[in-house]
Amino acid sequence: MSLATPSFPPPAMGDYAHDWALVDVETSGLIPRRDRVLSVAVVTIGADGRQTGEFSTLVNPGCDPGPVEVHGLTAERLLGAPAFEQVAERIGEMLKGRVLVAHNAQFDYDFLAYEFAHARMWLPVSQRLCTLALNRQVDPPTSDLKLGTLAAHYGVPQQHAHDALDDTRVLAGILRASLREAARLALPLPLVPCPPRAESQFTPKPPKTPCAYRNPGRLEPGGTLQQGMKVAITGETSTARAELIGRGVAAGLNMMTSVSHHTSVLVTNEPASGSAKARRAAAEGIPAIDEGAFLKLLDTVEPGTSHEAPGAAPSVPAPRRPATTPTRSSDKPLQDRRVLVLGGTHEEAVAARTRVVELGGSAAVNLSRSVTDVVVLTGGEKDRRMRRIAELELAVQDERWLADPTAASISIVQADAATGEEAPTNITVPQFQVLPRGGVIDLSTPEWHLTASWAPKGHCEVDVVAFVLDEDEQVTFDEDFVFYGAPENPAGTVRLLTGGPTEQTVAIDLAALPPASHKVVVAAAIDGTATFGDIGAVQISTASGSDAAPSARATLDAATTERTLLLGEFYRRGLIWRFRAVGQGYDHGLDALARGFGVEITD
Repeated sequence: MSLATPSFPPPAMGDYAHDWALVDVETSGLIPRRDRVLSVAVVTIGADGRQTGEFSTLVNPGCDPGPVEVHGLTAERLLGAPAFEQVAERIGEMLKGRVLVAHNAQFDYDFLAYEFAHARMWLPVSQRLCTLALNRQVDPPTSDLKLGTLAAHYGVPQQHAHDALDDTRVLAGILRASLREAARLALPLPLVPCPPRAESQFTPKPPKTPCAYRNPGRLEPGGTLQQGMKVAITGETSTARAELIGRGVAAGLNMMTSVSHHTSVLVTNEPASGSAKARRAAAEGIPAIDEGAFLKLLDTVEPGTSHEAPGAAPSVPAPRRPATTPTRSSDKPLQDRRVLVLGGTHEEAVAARTRVVELGGSAAVNLSRSVTDVVVLTGGEKDRRMRRIAELELAVQDERWLADPTAASISIVQADAATGEEAPTNITVPQFQVLPRGGVIDLSTPEWHLTASWAPKGHCEVDVVAFVLDEDEQVTFDEDFVFYGAPENPAGTVRLLTGGPTEQTVAIDLAALPPASHKVVVAAAIDGTATFGDIGAVQISTASGSDAAPSARATLDAATTERTLLLGEFYRRGLIWRFRAVGQGYDHGLDALARGFGVEITD
């Protein structure tokens, strides 16, 4: 199969024209810092849309090839293949100066970064584009966003799934169609900057072991320690700090790096030292003991209550009954409608989006293929997207429409006003649950992705973060705070993925979380002086995989002054896991939010 024909229709694509390097890798597993690349394919395309190069090869990883039933690459097939370092230079030449494109691009990018580091080379990529993230913005009417599903939707032939070269050729067709849709909707490309990086470690960090026991509370005066008590240490000690912590962990204590309301006891030889931990302990009324008393009490630690005691929630979520598709009711006239609100003051736009949800609709934050109606408030007629909305023949309403909307079937535009190409007529709009603020759903599978997205607003930078919390809603150790500087917790159960400047995802493996983990809170914070009043609405979507269709969506509006926003939380309830859309904002910054969850932040 050749891609020698132009990939993009005239006229010139303008902001959508780049030199592209389309990449696909097959790997021995899913963790880049542990697993290896088994095959790699690169197809290069110029800004004019013509293919300029193609390369593919099997790679001998020097290890077990992993799930052969998925990729079909046995150890025998890989035996005579070159090692990655033997082909790294050629791959680097094809990537240099181009935008790396892949479906779930962070996966391919991270694997290549580690392989180049193994070869003692830099990965020569400065930008990447994820076609998965791009299609989440386009929001095509497909059952999911898998490569094969998008290929069928866009009419791209696929011959050999999980073959790196064929997947890359298919990706070229999907990129062509996706860029055309992005241009039609005037969507900015979700390009992610990729600063130079070198990976110094090629094996996972050993995960810390969470305490196996529940927190019994504070140490009583003259009492004994009990397994599960939260113990913090501050100041100078005669015994090495690492030894004190090790002995406490061995005794079943929960050795913490910070002090919170739930701390059981503070170990310090200088309670009046004025350290941050000592000040917080005094303010919370937490008892303090010296090093000698702590060592003596370690000899008589009483048994605690295990997190895995009868009645505790299992680590694998229990299945739920399939939800039936609700019928349209007279009090939900906007059911199955996706409404974009433009213009108005912040308060007016919030009220309009709230009304959309009350009427059974879904409030959009960006123009996409799934938008069915547009509500224009004062000043909204000046929005740069209005020309595209007119070309797409979308229904445009004013605020009076929300007082008494007319229920109507979704209208699908049959022709693209910009290109004249016919749109598919056999469209099935995927169904998802619209969650109001505080809305809850049960989770039926162990792996979940929470994706947050927002409209681009100048130089405002939003960071999505996650906290893995125990029954006291505190992190067990600082590494359970996942953020841009530490995008994965030690066990790899919670990961931060970046799909573009206005989209970030937290991926969670609920089944792999230890019994001590009762909740995962996902939040967003703004860097600098901007507030969420400047950003506007934030949309969150939950899906049971990176390329799955959303099972639920919520549109969260903070007020005008908040700098941090709790987006949602995954939590245990009896025998199941649930997700709640939160939407609670705070005026303070990320550092204060992290301290509230027990993360030690250096001033």
